[in-house]
Order: sequence, then structure tokens, then C-alpha cells
Amino acid sequence: MHWKNIYRGFMMGAIDVVPGVSGGTIALVLGIYDQLILSINGLFSKDWRKHLSFLIPLGIGIVSAVWLLSGLLEWLFEHHPKPTQFAFLGLILGVLPYLLKRSGASENFRVTHYLMLLIGVVIAGSLAFLHGNEAFVIVDIHLREYVFLFFAGFLGSTAMILPGISGSLVLLIIGAYGTVINAVSQLKFDILIVVAAGIGVGIIVMSKIIKYFLTHYAYATYAVVIGLVIGSIFVIFPGWPQTTFELITSAVAFFTGLAVAYLLALRQ
Repeated sequence: MHWKNIYRGFMMGAIDVVPGVSGGTIALVLGIYDQLILSINGLFSKDWRKHLSFLIPLGIGIVSAVWLLSGLLEWLFEHHPKPTQFAFLGLILGVLPYLLKRSGASENFRVTHYLMLLIGVVIAGSLAFLHGNEAFVIVDIHLREYVFLFFAGFLGSTAMILPGISGSLVLLIIGAYGTVINAVSQLKFDILIVVAAGIGVGIIVMSKIIKYFLTHYAYATYAVVIGLVIGSIFVIFPGWPQTTFELITSAVAFFTGLAVAYLLALRQ
């Protein structure tokens, strides 16, 4: 078992709770994104035990973070929203040099790759103009609502695994975020099971698509991923601090996030 993946999964899960930040981006920061995609696809191969030993600790960390930190992150966003978002901005900006180096952008990218990068920026950045109601919770749950929550989990998970696009933001936009967070905090297992099923199917489907493009169009895929990460900056940016205290705390948070991303990239 890759028990070190518990802390990696914990970081991914903590980020996935936040609307606007992608767990896939953190997987890139941690240097496990390619292995994550390969392991998910490998569950259906003869080496499934090896891939399961990679994914199980990661899953334990993700689930633990969602359960333990959803309340803390909710509190941080309520009481210290700008410093919290600036910390995530630092993480996102900090991963870009690693991505550019990993893709060999300066040597391998052509005009078409930069166009695809721009498309990625536009797709992710456009999410900044879409909003939802975090407080909205579905109270009366019937078959139609369960079907909706399954597909919400499916759509959210496809975004979770894509760097730069937040699964939580997708849930927020389609009106399922408050219901899912409420189900986590109140341990509403019927809702959690349905959403988890949708997430599982979505991750498997999207991982196969990403693997295909990484295998056959590696540079183009990296160009889109880099664009998505850059575009997510527009989604996360909370506006400039209004007070001196907010400016100082936001600056400290930003450079802390930047340093964490840089130090993690050095280990790759």
C-alpha cells in the first residue's frame, strides 16, 4: 500500500470541498496526476491489485478530508474569505512553472497548442461568471431528486479530475452543492451513496478520456490543462483586500500557498 497517499488524498479532498479549486490541480502539484489517471484505468487490468494499493490510501485521505474539513473550510470562507482564496491562488500559480517544465512547452508547443491553451483559459475563466446558492438544500428527496443527485455527482467528478475546473463549483452552479455539503455534515447516507455512485462512474469515464488524450495527444492535453489552471485564477480571485489587516493576511496566505506549491514541485 502507498500509505503516503493518505496525506496526498487529504490535501485533494480538502481542496475539492472548496468551490473554485480543483483536486486535480493539487494532484498536479503533488506530482501524482499521471499515476492517478493510470491507476483508475488500471482497475480493470490484470494489475488491478497494484493500482488499488495506490488508490485506496488516496481515497481514505480524500474521504477523511471531506468529512473533517468541510466545516473548517466553511468557517474560513465565512470569516476570512480573501486570505483563504489568496492561499489557493498561491497554490495554483505555484504549480504553473512545474507544468510548463513537465510539458516542455518552450520546446514542444506550436501555434495550435497555444490556441488550445487559450481555449482552456476561456473555458475555466468563464465559470467566474456563473453563480449558485451555497445555502440551497433539497429537503424533499424522491426518485427524481436521487436521479438529479447521481448526475450531479457524475458531472462534479468529471470536473474534480480535470485540473483547473472545480467539482464543487460545478455542484454549486447546478444547485447541488448545499445539499451535498449538508448530507456530509448530517451524515445522510442515502444522499451520500447516490452522489458517491455518480462520482465513481464519472471518475472512471473521465479518466479513460484523459488517458486517451495523454497517450495520443500529450502536448495538446498539457496545453489545455495549463489553460484550465490559468483560467481558474479568474474564478478564485476574490478582489483586492480592503483593509491593512486583510492585505497583510492575504499576502502571507498567498506566499504561503506559493511556497507550498514550489516545495512540492521540487520533490518531483
